[in-house]
Amino acid sequence: MQRISTKNMTLISIMVTLTVVSAYISIPIGPVPFTLQSYFVLLSGMILGSRSGAMVVVVYLVMGLMGLPVFSGGKAGVSILVSPTFGYLVGFVFASFLVGRIIESKSRPSTVTWVLAPLVGLLPIYAFGVAYLYMIYNTVISPLNPISLATAFKMGIYPFLLVDLAKALLAGFSGRAIETALKKSAIH
Repeated sequence: MQRISTKNMTLISIMVTLTVVSAYISIPIGPVPFTLQSYFVLLSGMILGSRSGAMVVVVYLVMGLMGLPVFSGGKAGVSILVSPTFGYLVGFVFASFLVGRIIESKSRPSTVTWVLAPLVGLLPIYAFGVAYLYMIYNTVISPLNPISLATAFKMGIYPFLLVDLAKALLAGFSGRAIETALKKSAIH
């Protein structure tokens, strides 16, 4: 079992805190609100690596499932499991891991890698998010009036796509800048 350094624990704690704060910056748009969480999820994977980045999201999820009001709108507890947004939260774990793995796969990641990694990281967020949204709507929220997969896409991706692309690009550029700063400092 790998030990986590004090530096990594500190950075994980900071990123968990930023993820929690970003959930409170929420604009409701239908069943899925607009938040800044995906920015910090993608950034976590890039600057902390695949394992620690995913750990940020797992700690965040455990906190919320245990009842701390860390989810969008101050939601908390296991009731989130029947929310149409829970799939996006699951997707965050895979997104953070994936972008971290992409960055780790290069000994010296290029600017293109830093920019493309978070864009690729949006794929698991949307895949888990839309699949769960579709399932919850058709089994829990409205089983007598089910939605189509196309409607789930319209509800769960289309309103967010441009903003998420911008957040992913911002994460790529800021991730590279933060990584460079961490390497130059005594922290890294």
